[in-house]
Amino acid sequence: MVTIRFLLFWALVYSYCGLCACIGLLKLLWSLGTRPAKTFQWLIRENPPACLNDPSLGTHCYVRIKDSGLRFHYVAAGERGKPLMLLLHGFPEFWYSWRHQMREFKSEYRVVALDLRGYGETDAPAQRENYKLDCLITDIKDILESLGYSKCVLIGHDWGGMIAWLAAICYPEMFAASVVVYLCVRCFDSILKYNYKHFISVLIFIGKYIKFYAKTQYLQC
Repeated sequence: MVTIRFLLFWALVYSYCGLCACIGLLKLLWSLGTRPAKTFQWLIRENPPACLNDPSLGTHCYVRIKDSGLRFHYVAAGERGKPLMLLLHGFPEFWYSWRHQMREFKSEYRVVALDLRGYGETDAPAQRENYKLDCLITDIKDILESLGYSKCVLIGHDWGGMIAWLAAICYPEMFAASVVVYLCVRCFDSILKYNYKHFISVLIFIGKYIKFYAKTQYLQC
């Protein structure tokens, strides 16, 4: 019985994905036929969405790293002097992914949600070698020092989780705690087998998420 439900679930998932792909392909072909010049035109927003400037989320700040020369953008919430909580987003995201956590923890921490290099309003070097893991890990150390802290609670999600993990290995003395928010393969299998309704809602959410970032054009690399 479980096997039949599992097969039916996957049949539904692939049917849904195939339907979405067909609709997307038809829209692309229609656009190519009716307005070929505008189909692949890159549109830049003149102003960011209003939600990104919500003062309840925190204050937009910038810090320039001396060694790399890059300017990093971050949003800070909570009083200065409190323990620092540094948040690293995943791909393809930016600081706004942490808005709920910022509201939750700003009473106890100085919460800083960072735009990693190449994302959001942080500088985006053109050369591929500037995005090696060594550079990304060093960014975290340099930013921590530039903010005037010697230690913090480091939290990373997805790609940011990988950076947080490696930063904690390379500089263990700089982190009071390191939290990696990730979805492992076994947990993913459990969701598929026993909580397929939630998985479908996650698929819909991801679709809306990608659509939001496609409109805001806030991913630079």
